[in-house]
Amino acid sequence: MKNVERILFPVDLTESSERLVPHVTTMAQKFNAEVHVLFVVRIFQYFTDIYVAPPSISIFENELVEGARRKMSEFVSAHFGAMPQTHGEVVLGDPSDAIMNYISDNKINLVVMGTHGRKGLDRVLFGSVAERVIKTSRVPVLVVNPFATE
Repeated sequence: MKNVERILFPVDLTESSERLVPHVTTMAQKFNAEVHVLFVVRIFQYFTDIYVAPPSISIFENELVEGARRKMSEFVSAHFGAMPQTHGEVVLGDPSDAIMNYISDNKINLVVMGTHGRKGLDRVLFGSVAERVIKTSRVPVLVVNPFATE
């Protein structure tokens, strides 16, 4: 297997993400790799067509990013405090596009992410982020069901 130096761990900052931490830390320790924890705040640009003022959306997105940065800091401290090679990042955008850009921009060698997420009509309308990442990633993607592992 190719040497893994940088692992990307896309999170939603919920209990599901917490359940995946042992898998990420095991891989990071095995390869002595740095961990990049990424949270993507979904853009709301598509709401501008339904009579919501763009400045209102922009203000709301900025507040979401700031709140996510605080939560990310807490998440990284709580789960990766003993791993100094861990970086937390919050970005604004489409989740699958932002993950793919982050992989490229940061020379990521492995992605570890959960299979959970949207179900039913939401999945039909928005699709699965994990599925899109798996289909388009040029690096290996380890996908774990956070509720199937105890």
